[in-house]
Order: sequence, then structure tokens, then C-alpha cells
Amino acid sequence: MTTKYEITYIIKPDVDDEAKKAIIDKYTKVIADNGGEMVEAKDWGKRRFAYEIEKYREGSYYIMTFTAEDAAAVNEFARLSKIDDSVLRSMTVKLDK
Repeated sequence: MTTKYEITYIIKPDVDDEAKKAIIDKYTKVIADNGGEMVEAKDWGKRRFAYEIEKYREGSYYIMTFTAEDAAAVNEFARLSKIDDSVLRSMTVKLDK
């Protein structure tokens, strides 16, 4: 049974456009390599935070919606994004069909 997920992650605002594109490509590939099938991906651009995160007042938001048979893609994204210095925060939501 496939499950639909949505991952929102925030990239540090001082990352240049080329590096940001590389980060987005990397995580899109992580999802695909772990059995996820991309439904939609949106770049929300830079947005101001309600409170400071690691001394930053804003960040670049990116949202991926995908389907997967199991949680392997979600788990691998979570593992890699936690050790990636350029990702401030990420949130994964399991969507209803």
C-alpha cells in the first residue's frame, strides 16, 4: 500500500543559489533512490521566521510531496537532513489519500 508524504525543509538563507539547487537535487534523489515517487515539489522562497532558529531570522522553504510503499525514503531523508549543516529544520507529514 502506498502512503503519501509531504516533507517541508528550510535551507539556511546564506546558502547561494547554486548550492541551494544542489541541496534540493540531493534530497529529491534521496527520495527517488529509496522508493519514493515525487508528486509535486515547490520552492516557497525566503520567508521570515516567527522566532530565531540557530541565529537566523529567515530561511528558504522547500516542499516535496511524494508517495512511497514504506518509510525508507522518509527515514533516509530524516537521517541525512539532521547531519546537513545547510538544513535548519525539516518536518514530515503523512497525508491522507
